[in-house]
Amino acid sequence: MSILKRFLFYFTWALVAFLAAFLYMRFILGPKPESTSVLMTMFSLFYDYAFLHIGLIIVSIVFLLFFLLDIFYLSKRLKNNVMSLVLRLFIILISTIFVGLIHYMLEKVIDVV
Repeated sequence: MSILKRFLFYFTWALVAFLAAFLYMRFILGPKPESTSVLMTMFSLFYDYAFLHIGLIIVSIVFLLFFLLDIFYLSKRLKNNVMSLVLRLFIILISTIFVGLIHYMLEKVIDVV
C-alpha cells in the first residue's frame, strides 16, 4: 500500500507541476490567435505544437527537480502536515520560475533555443 500511496503522492505533484508549467507557457505565448484564414489556421497549429512540445519539456524538468529535491531532502526533513504541502507547492512554483528564467535566457538573451 505504501508504494501506491507514494505513487499517487508524486502523481499529484506532477499534475501541479504540469499546471504551473502550462501557465508559464500560456504567459509566454499569449492567447491563442483567431483562425480566420488558412494561414492563421496553420499558425494556430504551430501554436498548439509549440505549446504542447515546449510545455511538456518544461513540465519534465520542473518535476524532475522537485522529485529529486523531495526524495533526497524534503522527505527526511518534513512531516506530513499543511506546512509541508505549502512548502512543496512553493518549491514547485520556484522551480517553474527558475526553469522559466533559464528558458528565457537561452531563448532571448543568448539566442541558443
